[in-house]
Amino acid sequence: MDARSSADPDLPSIRRPLTARKDVHNMLYLLLAILSSALVSLTMRFGEDKAPNRITMLAVNYAVCTLLAALFTKGGLIAAGEGAGVALGLGAVGGVMFLVSFLLLQWNVRVNGVVLSSTFMKLGVLVPTVMAITLFGETPRPVQFVGLALAVAAILIINLGKGGSKAKSGLGLMILLLSGGLTDSLSKIYDQWGIPKWESHYLLYIFCVALILSVALTLYKRQRITRTDVLCGVAIAVPNYFSARFLLLALNSVPAVLAYPTYSVATIVVVSLAGLAFFRERLSCRQLIGMGVILVSIALLNLPAPAAV
Repeated sequence: MDARSSADPDLPSIRRPLTARKDVHNMLYLLLAILSSALVSLTMRFGEDKAPNRITMLAVNYAVCTLLAALFTKGGLIAAGEGAGVALGLGAVGGVMFLVSFLLLQWNVRVNGVVLSSTFMKLGVLVPTVMAITLFGETPRPVQFVGLALAVAAILIINLGKGGSKAKSGLGLMILLLSGGLTDSLSKIYDQWGIPKWESHYLLYIFCVALILSVALTLYKRQRITRTDVLCGVAIAVPNYFSARFLLLALNSVPAVLAYPTYSVATIVVVSLAGLAFFRERLSCRQLIGMGVILVSIALLNLPAPAAV
């Protein structure tokens, strides 16, 4: 019996071919994931100078995410039955990867600077996209390959060329790219191997493991817990949880080769526009060109397939 046949009716498990995206409803979860991800970035930007203890803030974030995941989990907090082991195993790996990616990003920012670190973290979108093509048999149409190439080009256009940053550790940047990409890939891996019935448990395990590790790290570093750390952690947690949940739900009906690049570059557009509106940031000519390329890439990625004659 196909493991997906025991799906929870509350969690969509629709399998659609790459060309069947006529129903706009299929993109709703992806849109919500993009908005949630943008809120995470904006909240972190707002609190970057206000929360002195990043690991403590991260621990609070994971604590609230764990609570939210528990509230959305039905049938008990421990999965039992077919597919429960996959949810637990991938969830545990995901929790470790969440924290590892964050620590790698921090280390790379210190060694290689913000610009290169941010760029390579965003380029991690290539990992789940390539994985979807090579391992899970998704085949983009030529126009979607062009859209993917433009998405990567847009990331480079927007992030590079800001002062001529040079990498001091190329290996560190590549490990960051792979770590971030593999972390994102877990949603697609669970979509393929897991059972929708345990999707909420899978997220619960991710955040629970990340919480345990971040609390241990907080104690090891002897960081204090300030009121600002708590407030920022809580503010980040809500969109953080829902970005993970909505992306997982989106992958049930939207092909990964479309979902991941769109999710990555559309978030950049939303954050840039919000920065312009709320933080009075000015977009450079390079950024405006990059955003234009992003819009073209999103259009090409989501271009409907021609109707069969």
